[in-house]
Amino acid sequence: MTSETTLAPGQRDDAPVTTSKSVHSDRALLAEAITINRPAQELYAFWRDPANLAPIMENIQAIEKLDDRRSRWTVKAPAGREVTWDSVITEDVPGEAITWQSAPDADVANSGRIEFREVAGRGTVVRATIAYDPPAGALGQLIAKLFQREPRIQTRRDLKRFKQLMETGEVATAARTRKQLEEEQA
Repeated sequence: MTSETTLAPGQRDDAPVTTSKSVHSDRALLAEAITINRPAQELYAFWRDPANLAPIMENIQAIEKLDDRRSRWTVKAPAGREVTWDSVITEDVPGEAITWQSAPDADVANSGRIEFREVAGRGTVVRATIAYDPPAGALGQLIAKLFQREPRIQTRRDLKRFKQLMETGEVATAARTRKQLEEEQA
């Protein structure tokens, strides 16, 4: 025997998003977390400004701030493609969490939440939870994984770069800068 709970419109169940019954079951779900040795308010403030995110997110081509709650994201996709969507902040709890939803005409429908929870003596646990509709379904998700463009892989890497930047002031990279490349070619 199974029990099914019906939620009122706008009401969320309290289950983790990866097991929630109120999330579209045809969406791919991912949740990643990292502990960063900085105060939650500082991490939240950085994340709340979309202009800060493009440099730490590897597949982001551009983020254009449209207003205080909306931004347009352009992201690298497999096979040299780009996908674009408008992101709308649906809930904003200063210093604690930001929840978003893509606009209805998104190339890749998605929604998510980033949470900042301070842990005494350890810094802040940053948890990203994302639900998205993979283009071309499961096959598209497999292709994205093969090209290292799958959101779970990217989210894990992006959170590590966020940690590096917030703890050290820079993102470590083995890649040469444009200036270094030009000097080598001269």
